[in-house]
Formats: sequence, structure tokens, C-alpha cells
Amino acid sequence: MASTYTPLGVELQATGENAGTWGTKTNTNLQLIEQISGGFTAQSIAGGAQTTALSVSDGSTGAVMAHRMIDFTGTITGNQIVTIPLDVQNFYILRNSTSGAYTVQFKYASGSGSTFTFAATNKKTAIVFATANDGTNPDIIEVQTGGDVVDDTSPQLGGNLDTNSFMIDFDDAHGLRDENGNEQLFFSTTGSAVNYLNATNAATGNDPKLSALGDDSNIDLALSPKGTGEVVVGTGAAAATITSSGAHDLVLDTNSGTNSGNITITDAANGNITLTPNGTGDVVLAADTTTVGDAGAAATLNSNGAGTLTVTTGGASDLILSTNGGTDSGTITITDAANGNIAITPNGSGNIVLDGLTFPNADGSADTFLKTNGSGTLSFAAVSGGTDWQAVKTSTFTAVAGEGYFVNTTSSAITMNLPAGTLGDEIAFIDYAGTFDSNTFTVSANGSEKIHGSTDDLTISTERAANTLVFTDSTQGWLLKNN
Repeated sequence: MASTYTPLGVELQATGENAGTWGTKTNTNLQLIEQISGGFTAQSIAGGAQTTALSVSDGSTGAVMAHRMIDFTGTITGNQIVTIPLDVQNFYILRNSTSGAYTVQFKYASGSGSTFTFAATNKKTAIVFATANDGTNPDIIEVQTGGDVVDDTSPQLGGNLDTNSFMIDFDDAHGLRDENGNEQLFFSTTGSAVNYLNATNAATGNDPKLSALGDDSNIDLALSPKGTGEVVVGTGAAAATITSSGAHDLVLDTNSGTNSGNITITDAANGNITLTPNGTGDVVLAADTTTVGDAGAAATLNSNGAGTLTVTTGGASDLILSTNGGTDSGTITITDAANGNIAITPNGSGNIVLDGLTFPNADGSADTFLKTNGSGTLSFAAVSGGTDWQAVKTSTFTAVAGEGYFVNTTSSAITMNLPAGTLGDEIAFIDYAGTFDSNTFTVSANGSEKIHGSTDDLTISTERAANTLVFTDSTQGWLLKNN
């Protein structure tokens, strides 16, 4: 009976066969097994698109497909296919050392089973298993060693990682590299580390979480850009929002609140910075001094649209507007761009004080003016030195300080009741028809006030009489300017 051979070329000697050469053939078989289990060989596949068939060498060493590791070499100018016979069952370590951006496919010689392909830019190493699991359509399966999650039916080493996507890098800077060998995620170490990051996934409707954990009770989570780089949030397709977890404050500070520093909110395209409270909430700037504007231009506080701009202090503190913190001279301008009113309204019965002058908190009477008491308090008073003449009076009336009256007693006597007097108040009268001598004109004081030092009424019976009463004080009351 003649010898037979395995798909990888190992000779299976029949009984009584190979007399005198059995030892030599056994040694060749052992060399073949050693080659299959750990042998390395290079296979050039240089050239254009082509198929390179790897064949068995029965009973002898040297067949390319009977090595554990095969290194594909050469400059390729088209996509390459490397095949093995349908009955080969083995696992291979394949390395793509070719130059040229074309694919290299490793497959069975025929059939529709699974194959393995090096991508055009994948110049790395892969482990594949030739299964010989079907006589017509056997599969070649990649043994996964790192990367993406793969089909659970695929053989895997070290977990569900796909080395075609990235590689694990166990040098001094531990981390992951992408399929092109470029750094993707690196981990740096700290001696005697006790704090660490924890990544937690989430169910539907919840957020995955990256947390700081460890032995310390309070641990910051630091995001550190390189150099002058920035920490960027958002997708670029919508507004980015930074929010607090639960009903807690959102705090921005410098160096965890231990050192002074500026917190700057800026817009690179000359856009507005909007501080918008929720609902009826207020925007509160709780600081000893709040500075607006830059050093090169006037600072402006604007309301949004036709709304009201309200600036208030926290608690019972004063609100101070100053230029450059009060250290340099400058003008504070309150203006309205649409010719609207500028209203300064004190709360309740409070007064408006400007530069030491206290203004009244209510309007005065018509035709009055503001006067000072010499100590910074302003009040409304009637204009002295002028008389506001009224229409002819033909019956008894009550006078008003600052007014003059034409009195006509042709039909009957008339009485003029004086108002309560204030120093300097004046009231004038004239005999309109020259009839005071027939029907008298009587001037009556107000209550306990006096005329010429007396509480008696003043009776005027002189034809064409005309005079002016001036109030002095409670002792003399109203006095005639002309006697």
C-alpha cells in the first residue's frame, strides 16, 4: 500500500512501506510539522492585479502555505488575491509588507466562503483561521485581537477587539493607535495613583457619564487642552448648553476659587452676550465692583428690544456707577436712541439726589419753580416779582398767591378771602369800575392769620383803589405795599 499525504504535505506511511527510508521520511515529517507550527516565509506578490495560488509540496519542506507566518512582499500595482487549496485546515499569521495602495485578499481557491482582506492602507499583521469547514465553500475567519465589537461566532483573543480598527500599544505611553498606526487614545501614569476615571453607560433617555472616582472625598474632573487650545463643547449643529445636575448652582471660578483670575465670556463674531434668567428670575452680579466694556471704547448696557433695563444691588447696598472704578475721569451718559424719556424714579417716598442736591419726589403747582434752601434741598415755589392777572371778579372769591384781581363792585359789595400765607406771597387787586366808594371791597384774613398785625378784616372804600398785599410772618401777616 502506497503512502498518503495530509493537505499540508505530511507523509502518512503505509504498513510495510518505505523500507530502509522510514527514518529519513520521518525526519522530513518532523521538519514539516516544525515548519507548520512556527515557520516563517516570505511570498512575493509583486505586480498588477493577479491571483497567486499557494500549493502543497507532499512529503517535502518549503511549501509557502505550510508555514505558520507568511509575509507578503513586493510592489503591487493592482489588487491581489492569494489562494490555498479547499482542504487546508490551519491558522496563519499574515503580514502585509507590500508597497502600493491596493488590497490583498487571502481565500480558498474556490467557493463562496468567508475570506480575509487587507485594506489598501492596512500594512499590518493579522491572524486568520482556515477552517476547511465545508468541502465546497469553506470559510477563512479572522481571529480578532483588539478593536470594535465583532460577531460572537468569530474566534477572539483578548476580548471583543478588532485590530483592523486600532491597535493596543503597550510601550512607555500606554494607549490605542488607529489602523494607520497613529495615536488615538493614550493613558499616562502617576505614581501611587488613588483617583481615576469611571465611564458609565446609560439606558434609554439617560446620559452616559464620565466620573472622577477614587480614595479622596472631593475630586475635580480636569479637562486640559494643549497650549493655548480651548475646551470645545457642542456638536456644531446646534446651541451648546452647559448645565448643572439637579437643582444646583452652576459656578464658574478660577483655580477652584483659590486664586484671582478673570472669567471671560466672549463672542468672536461681534455677537451679543445674553444673560437670560428663567421665567421671572433676575440676572444678579454679586460683586464689590462689576466692570463693563473694554479699555478702548465706551461701555454700554442695553435692554433687549423695548424691555426695561433694571440694574439693582443685592441687599441694602448702594448702586454706584463710575468710570474705571472711580480712578479716572470720564462721562457717564444715560441715553435713549429713539428719543424716549430717561426716567429716574426713587422707590416710595425716596428722593433723587444728584451731586449733593436733593430733588423733590413729587411735582409742584403750575407755573412754580425749583428753589434751594442753601443746604442742598430743592423745592417748588411760586415765581415772585410777577403777577398772574385773572378775569374780572363780580362776586366773593378766594385769592391765590401770585395772582392779581380786577374787582367790580357795581352791583354789590365783594369780599376777597386770603389764602394761608407763605413768606413773600403776593396778591394784587384793582377797583375795576371805580365803585369801591359806593359798594365796599372787603379783604378777609385766613383763620387766625392777620392783616397789618390785626385779625380784623380790611375794608376798602376808596374809589379807584389799587394795591398789593405781601405776606410777612405770623406777627404782621399780610401788609399793603402802598398806603
